[in-house]
Order: sequence, then C-alpha cells, then structure tokens
Amino acid sequence: MFSDTGHNWKQYRQEDNIWAFPGNSNADSVVQHKLQLPVIARYVRLIPLDWNPNGRVGLRLETYGCPYNFDVVSFDGHSILLYKLSPRPRPTTRESISLKFKTLRNSGTLLRAAGRSEFSLTLELQKGKLLLVLQKGRSSSAAARQLVSLGSLLDDQHWHQVSVEHHSHHLNFTVDKSTERLQLPPGLAHWDHDQMSVGADHDLGSRPSSFGSERHFSGCLENLVYNGVNLVELAQQRDQRVAVKGNVTFSCAEPVSVAVTFTGPRSFLWFPRAAAPSSSPSMTVGLQFRTWNKAGLLLTFDLPNHGGAVWLYLSRAVLHLQTHKPGRAPLELHAGSALNDGQWHSVVLTSGRGHLTLAVDGDDGDAAQATPSFLVTTSQLFFGGCPPGGSSQDCMNPFRVFQGCMRRLNVDDQHLDLIKVQQRLLGNYSHLQVDMCGIIDRCSPNHCEHGGSCSQSWSTFHCNCSGTSYTGATCHSSIHEPSCEAYKHKGNTSGFYHIDVDGSGPIGPQLIYCNVTEDVTWTVIQHNNTELTRVRPAPGKTRHSARFEYASKDEQLAAVVGQSEHCEQELTYHCRRSRLLHAPDGSPLSWWVGGPGEGRRQSYWAGAPPGSQRCSCSLRQTCVDPKHQCNCDADRTDWVNDSGLVTHKENLPVRSLVLGDVHRPGSEGAYRVGPLRCHGDKNVWNAAFFDKETSYLHFPTFHGELSADISFLFKTTSSSGVFLENLGIKDFIRIELSSSTEVLFSFDVGNGPLEVGVKAASPLDDNRWHRVRAERNVKEATLRLDELPPAAQEAPADGHIHLQLNSQLFIGGTASRQKGFRGCIRALQLNGVTLDLEARARITPGVQAGCPGHCSSYGSLCQNQGRCVERTSSFSCSCGPSAFTGAFCDREVSASFKAGTSISYTLEEQAAPGPSRSSGVPSSISSISSISSNLRAENISLSFRTNQSPSLLLYVGSSHSEYLALLLDEHEKLELRYRLDSSRDAEILRSKARSLADGRLHRVTISRRAEAVSVQIDQDTEDDFNLTSDVEFNGIRLLTLGRVHHSGDMDPELARLGSLGFTGCLSAVLFNSISPLKAALLHPDTSPVTVTGPLVPSVCGSTSTNPHAVETTHHRSGQSGPVETGQPLVNAMRNDSALIGGVIAVVIFVAVAALAVTARLLYGRPGTCQSQDIKTVKPEDSPPELPFSSQTGSHNISTENQREFFI
Repeated sequence: MFSDTGHNWKQYRQEDNIWAFPGNSNADSVVQHKLQLPVIARYVRLIPLDWNPNGRVGLRLETYGCPYNFDVVSFDGHSILLYKLSPRPRPTTRESISLKFKTLRNSGTLLRAAGRSEFSLTLELQKGKLLLVLQKGRSSSAAARQLVSLGSLLDDQHWHQVSVEHHSHHLNFTVDKSTERLQLPPGLAHWDHDQMSVGADHDLGSRPSSFGSERHFSGCLENLVYNGVNLVELAQQRDQRVAVKGNVTFSCAEPVSVAVTFTGPRSFLWFPRAAAPSSSPSMTVGLQFRTWNKAGLLLTFDLPNHGGAVWLYLSRAVLHLQTHKPGRAPLELHAGSALNDGQWHSVVLTSGRGHLTLAVDGDDGDAAQATPSFLVTTSQLFFGGCPPGGSSQDCMNPFRVFQGCMRRLNVDDQHLDLIKVQQRLLGNYSHLQVDMCGIIDRCSPNHCEHGGSCSQSWSTFHCNCSGTSYTGATCHSSIHEPSCEAYKHKGNTSGFYHIDVDGSGPIGPQLIYCNVTEDVTWTVIQHNNTELTRVRPAPGKTRHSARFEYASKDEQLAAVVGQSEHCEQELTYHCRRSRLLHAPDGSPLSWWVGGPGEGRRQSYWAGAPPGSQRCSCSLRQTCVDPKHQCNCDADRTDWVNDSGLVTHKENLPVRSLVLGDVHRPGSEGAYRVGPLRCHGDKNVWNAAFFDKETSYLHFPTFHGELSADISFLFKTTSSSGVFLENLGIKDFIRIELSSSTEVLFSFDVGNGPLEVGVKAASPLDDNRWHRVRAERNVKEATLRLDELPPAAQEAPADGHIHLQLNSQLFIGGTASRQKGFRGCIRALQLNGVTLDLEARARITPGVQAGCPGHCSSYGSLCQNQGRCVERTSSFSCSCGPSAFTGAFCDREVSASFKAGTSISYTLEEQAAPGPSRSSGVPSSISSISSISSNLRAENISLSFRTNQSPSLLLYVGSSHSEYLALLLDEHEKLELRYRLDSSRDAEILRSKARSLADGRLHRVTISRRAEAVSVQIDQDTEDDFNLTSDVEFNGIRLLTLGRVHHSGDMDPELARLGSLGFTGCLSAVLFNSISPLKAALLHPDTSPVTVTGPLVPSVCGSTSTNPHAVETTHHRSGQSGPVETGQPLVNAMRNDSALIGGVIAVVIFVAVAALAVTARLLYGRPGTCQSQDIKTVKPEDSPPELPFSSQTGSHNISTENQREFFI
C-alpha cells in the first residue's frame, strides 16, 4: 500500500486486482519487481501474507524512482482562480490541458475554458465521476453540447491524472489509465480558449453556467498545464493575467479522514459506549458508509438488561431499523433508496424518551420517526457484523454481513478514533482494513460490451445483455448469424433476418431481407426510393438530384459488400428529349455517386465499364443512334431507356444521382435505382484442408487481451489434433480435438492453465462439419460444440486478466509441429474477423485451399425427395424428383381448380433420339419425362381440399385401354381404381376414411409393388390391398388432373366423373418422379404439359414456419402521399386510381347516353340514311400507355430499343 500523508492508504492494483509481490526464499537472493503503473507516494506500507517456515523474519527493501516536480494549489470550496489567456499560449505539437487533482467531495467544477467562438470546455466532478462537457454557448440542448464521463470513486483523496488532447476533429480524454476518444461535430471543433476559471464554473464578466451552477471544487490541483504553460506557477507569481477570488493556498491541505473496510463475513468492529444506559437515556449514533451491495448489517446492539436487540441494516438498497423487544410488537423504520451506488451516505440514529429518529443523507435525504414506549439505548455497539462464535446475548446477526467502507463514526457526538482501534487501544475488531477504503468500481472501465448495462456487488459484476442482440458474461457474442448464407445453412427460408456481419465486432446487427432461392441466396438492402420516379422540368432548376438513404448504416453496407461474392444494383433511366451523359458539345450532363463512405462520382452508366463514359447499349452496339454512346443521348422525341446493372463492388451502393438535362421544354424522364442485392459469403466458405499432421498455417499474433472469441467449423477422420494455438511468454491459448468425442479449450493468462471441455455422444471424426465456438473474458471461459450444452469455467476472483500473446498464430498445428490436425477447417473467425485460410493455403505446402463435400452435413436440409448437389463453395438442393420447390424443396406447388380446369401431362417416351422438347429445361424438371411406359410399381402422393363429391382427382391412361384413377365417391370416401387388364373391369379399392369432402386439407400417399397396394390418408393407419388382375401397367400415355376431355378408354361412370372436373385445391402432386402441377405452373413452355381452363396458383398446403425470420416490415417507399415532381409513379397510380376510375365511369355513361340519343334522332326518321366519314386514329393520337412497371426486378429490365409511352 502507498500514501503521501501517512494516512488514507491505497492498495497497489495491477490488472484491476490487488497485487501480491512474492519475496525471496533464502537470505541471499534478490527479488526485483517492476511496477506496470507508476506510483507517486511518500509512504509505502507492506502487509506480509506469508512467512518462510524455514527461516527467521527479516526484511530489506529498496525502492527506485525518478525526480518529481510539482506545483500545487488548494481550494476550500469557495475560492476561484480566473485566467485571461490573451495572447493565447501557442500549442506545441497539439493543444492540450493536463492536471492532477485530489478531493474528498464527490462533486464540484475543476475548471471551465471558453473563447470568443462561445465554444467552452468544462471538467466537472459528479458523484465521483469526471465529466468532460463541450458546449456551444450556454445552451443545454443535446445538439449544442457533448458530454463524456470517465473514472469512478474519484473522491478518495488520492491523486488522479487528467488530460484533454485536442486534435483536428476529435478529443482524447484521459482519466488515470482510461482514455475515451470523442469525435467532434463541426460546430465544436474550433479551439480558441482565451479565458479559464479554475475551482468553479465562472465566466469573466458573464453570468454563471446553468450546467455547473457554480458548484465549487474543494480539494487540491497539481501541475495544471494548458498548451505547455503552467497555470499554477503563473498564479504563484501573481501574474497580471490571473485573478484570485477567495482563499487560495499553494500547498495541499490534507484533511484526515480515517475509513475502515469490512471485507467479508468475519469482519466486525466493536465499541464500548462511554456513558452507561441508566445514566443517559438518550443516544446518538452517526456514521458514513459506501457499498455496492444491496444488503448488509451496518450496526447492531442489545437493549439494556437483555431486553431485546436493535439492527440497522440494508435490504434492497433501503436502510432499515428494526427493534425487537420481548412482549412488544417489532418496531421498524426505513429510509433512503438506492444506497448501494458506491457513494458515501450519512446515517444518524437518534433516540430519547418517547422518540426514535433515523435520518439518511441529512437535509438532502430521507428520515423516519417513531415513538417507542421503551428506551432505545445500549452499552456497546457492533458495526458491520458480529464476532464469530460470540454469544447470542451479546451480538446476533440474522442478516447478511456488510461489505463496504465506513468512516466518521461517532457516538453521543464523540468521534471514534479508528487509529486507536487499529492500535488495539480502543474497542476490538477482526478482518478490517483500517485507514483505507478498499472499494473498487468493477464497472469502470465497463467490461460489458455492445451497450450491455453493468451492475455490481462488492466482489463481482454482472452484465445485463437484454436488448443488445449479444450474449455471454460480457455481452460479447452475437446471437445473430453473419449472413443470409449462414441462415440458409440452418435451414431457413426467405424472410427478414437480423444479420451481424462481424459477429462480436463493433458493427451492430441490421434487419435485412434474405431471398433464399434454389440457386443462390440474395441479400437485399432497401433504400428510401426503389420505385420508378418521374422527373419533369421545374422552374429555376437546371438539374434534378436524388439522394438514397439505405436501411443499413455505412459500415454495415461496406461489410456486406466486402464479404459477398457478387453484388449488383439496377440503374435505369427512361427519357424523352432528355439526354443522359453528354451534351452535344461533349460536356457531362448527369452522373451518379457510389461506393463506401461518401462515395465517388461516376461518369458511366450501369452495364458499362467504370470510367468508360458509356452506356451498356454501346457495348452491344444496339444504341438507337450509333453516333451516341447512350440511347437517351440521341435526344429522341419518343420514349427510350438506358438500363443495366452496376456490378463493380467498389462503386456500390449507389448513393445519389444527378440528372442534368431536365430543364428544356418537352424534356421528360424517369429513373429507378433498385435495392442493393448481393449473394455469396466469402467468409462462410473460406476453408483449408490439412492433409498432413505436420502441416499448418500461420497468421499474425491474436490480440484478445480482455475478450477473445473464436469460432470455426471442422470435419475430419482423425481422432485428435490441434485446431489452433497461440503462445506468449507464459500465456497461451489452444483449441484441440483431444479425442474422437471431445473438444478441449485450454488457456493461461498468468494464473495457471485452465481447461474447458465438451464431450459429444457420437464420434466427431465422422467427416461431417461440426461447429466450435470458444470465448474467454474477464469473468469466464465457455466452449460450445454444435448444439450441445455449453461448458463454462469461471475466472479466478483475483489475479491476471490480460491474455498476453506474442508468437504467431498457428492454425491446424502447433509451434512444435506435434499433434497436428488432419482435415478441414472452415469459416474461422477471431473476435469477428475472418481469417483468409484459402489465400494463405495457396502459398503453403501441405495445405490445400477449399474443402469440398458439404452434402454429408447439409444434405438433410433437402426435403421431400430433393437431392443435394455439391458445389465448390456451398451446396444446393435439386428439386427435380420432388413435387416441391424452393431452396430446400420445402415449398408446395399448389393450384386452385375450377370445373373446367384440366392439366394433361404426356407420359409417352420420346420416339427418336436427339434433342427432346424438354431441351434446356431446368434441372428441377430434367427427369420429368424419363419414365418407363410399362410400370410394375407406382408411388403417388398429393394433397387436396374440396367440398365436391363425387369428383375425380387424378387419372392416368394408357394406349392399351388400361388406366389408374383416384377419386372421391358419392359417400366422400377415397377410391383407387386399377384396370391393368383391358379385358376385365376395373378393380376398386376403397379406403376406410370418411367425410373427405369437408373443405379441409388431406394428404394421400399410395404405393404399389406388383399386386400389393397400400393407401394412407393423413396420419391414419395404412389400408393394404392386393390386385387380382395383371400387375403391369402397360403403355402409359397421359396423366390428367381435373377435367378429362378424352374419355374413350374410361367406363361410363368414370367418364361422367371425368367430365364434371374437379373443384378445389390440389397440392404437391407426384406420380413417381413426375410433378404435373410443378410443370404446369413453373415450366409450362418446356414441359410436355397442356393446360385448359382457369389454373390459379394457390396456397392450399401447409407452410413451414421460420423461427429466425422477423415479421415483414413495410418499406416507407410504399407509403402513399401527395404526388409531387420526383415522387414514385406507383404512388401516383395508387392515389389517383379511384378518382380516375370514377371519372372514366362518368364519361362512359355520358357517351353511351349521347350515342343513344343520337341514334334515336338519326334513325328515327323512315327512309333516311345518314353517312359520315370514319376518322383513322393515328398512333400519336392513341391514348398513351405506361410501358413498364415500377415493380420490375433487376433481371427483368426493359429492352432498350422498344418503343415506350408515358401518361
């Protein structure tokens, strides 16, 4: 411990813990310790923790230090120093203010500096924390003031170092060892201080501050330096620029305030009362305390003649006084609130005849009173607790012990001398730290990350991560996935998701729409206007400009674009007599700004190379005028457009657009800037394959001193190996596969090695991907493996907390090249930063970039007979053999049928080799016609919903007068009819289920193997049947859903049902590998399918829920409002549609009435024939049309040369 007065000792702390210094173990060796943080003191106090059992007690101590010069000034709480800094001191390398201070008061203004620009800087203590306030004028608005707080418990009468360094656009604010960087807005960046008040917030010749209310500072300042000028020295020299108000002395007055610290359950302090209870019926007890705990006993004493007991204690941070006297009802008072805030609180207990008063914090606090019928007095008092094993008659504590500090103890207005207590001259005590307050603020600095709120007790702290989107002991790890690709690999479908691109890094989560398709997963980021927006000439304006505000922040946009494999954004301009890029003299007319940050001005249009000053039509040589590089630059009187996709990621997103040729009479244009769309995640699939145990990759040292999280995926066929290792002088961190079923996370931060392990129930060397997530912080270390429960290891209460590493980071091996890992490691992230394993693997022998074989792990995501297809990076689900579609073949293909609806699918094999009519068909239906025309088995499945009975659901006919029919009979039962022998009647198989035409969805599954047939409806028990006729279905030709138009081979009853058609909904229809609904709805042009009658896509099947998707939010560009120039056309169409419809209806009615009257007049006269010329309507006189929809997607861009019309 150290002190500069011989009192008020302070424990030396290192890494936020009380530090112990080991000594020598013999008489000759010398042990030297270098302090990490310097100590400025006049006194040093040693507390032996242990003795050498083999030697004698002895000590020799030498200290080494440096010369220390200081100038000090003392303020008594009413004094001020006023400085006129004119001319201003010139800055050296940077402008700065530095000082040291010490005080016993928790509030007061240290200084305020101001200048002619009304920009002021104030340093003020509030509740033991130092506030830096930057203010424009005297306004208290948030826009004119910035405030930052540092430090805690600064009212401990110890020196604290403060510095403020001004750079061009930011300040560095330092209190002791904590530094905060404060970005300055333009209005507060100018530093021109020419006056300063020290000791209070006071302007020269101006009114006092409303913020500080001239709260004076009481304490000492040392070495106050402004831009290299020692202001204390100026005051000592009575410089004319310094004015002194009040009593200012140039030495530090040291008030002696002796405190005691109650450290644990065995701490107590006992005092005898000088006056006997019988001689003094009144009693007053006073004390001050500070603590972080909500509960604890402050004081207890027994009543005279063993007549009961009194307890003064904290409960839920409220002070309670409880008096228990046998035969009387308990008496209880309570006062104060939130008394566990670490501040000093005063307590006064006053008792006399017929009155009892409990007061907290004097006039500013709370008080409670009672009128007991007995005397509340005693002959002895116990503070903080009771002696262990003491008699219950002397001291009994039914409450928690007190952990905290007390000072200024007095009984009957007599001060209790705690130094005499320490010397065993007065009272008694145990396990107390006398003449020091050992309280520390474990929430300063705040170890809770990402906005987590910190709360604490005497011995630990807790982080509340609610609402932060992060989890863990310090709110370090994100609860969201880093990309849409990662959500896909958890089996999620399209929807809105929270994406945290850098995991535990500083970039927060964002709500993004993920469009999960069969081929790629799109990340879609909207901005404030993705609609088609019309531009017309406006008076006084020669240009039209638009700025696009995105739903994501700049750093989020940059991260999404950076980690994606491909990004694009549609940029379209429709024009009529409105040139785009170039005027006739070649000068630029329009441009757009894109890229990270503020972006860069771009002079090319989407679809052309950057810097080319061209449009995409010039690349394809399709411009309407070959003399120009853009369609719009031809200055045509009819509508044309220039459209394309911006795909160069360095120029994305598009941030603003300037159109320069919109002022001429007759000029019209409309632009659309689509949402930013990206796919592919370079981080998720970044992998390396280690084919030897001696191979490894190395990277720079991992820096995770206070918080370190590591996540990756691995797959292997080996039973052990080291995934990762980084060493320091003593510290290390390592993650390894210790056995075929256990992953081990081990580390040492200087307190000895610690291990956290997770065991799996099944082997991990199964060549499937497994996910590992390890985290280590100042509170604990955790390890997660796949979805198993995490394992945790608490950090030691006192000791080292910084992980100090200095070697290279080894991946897939160790520095000793032993216990190396054989297999694949993928998506390795350290504190939110992805390591590029592939780039390092390409230049490292024994390691291969990439790692194929994902279907073994993710193939189960492909549902409903979908087939997993391997890709170099990632996988996809082929839904060809499935009746479903979607990224995971999980979305039913459903349709609503009317009585006249019919779907006929031709099943005959192609007669000749060569290109079939399904050439170029997507893979999802490529196998749709590759079915044998002779079958000995079928698998049929479908879902239906109908109220029609009887009705035909499915019919399969053959060229041999054989058929298969599935229908509902007149009793609402399901019938399956087989006629596999044309010479015999059909065999009818009836299910036991009833009432199937009830308007509910029913699932039917049919399986035939030769003569054995099974039918299952919904979750009912299967019905089994056996056919008695032929078992081969020969020459199958046509599959029909709905109405059957050709019933030549059907018996009369079935033909009648076929002519009625089906009314209802059919879903997920599958006949072996054929999905006729899927072919008709998704691929009608490339499939052998014929559709007649109305066929409407529907959702009659069940839809899967998405546990990670957020409710769909409506973008503000879809809101309706008044239509102005530059507003989306779709909004104008929505707003005016009702009005236009009404006007058209009135016009039509008037026109029809007029025609009727005219006809009556013309043809009402017999023998009269009236002729009139027929006027030919010219194209330009025809009603103009809107040629494109504002909902056009990026892949449906209008053809540039087509003729277009606008309303």
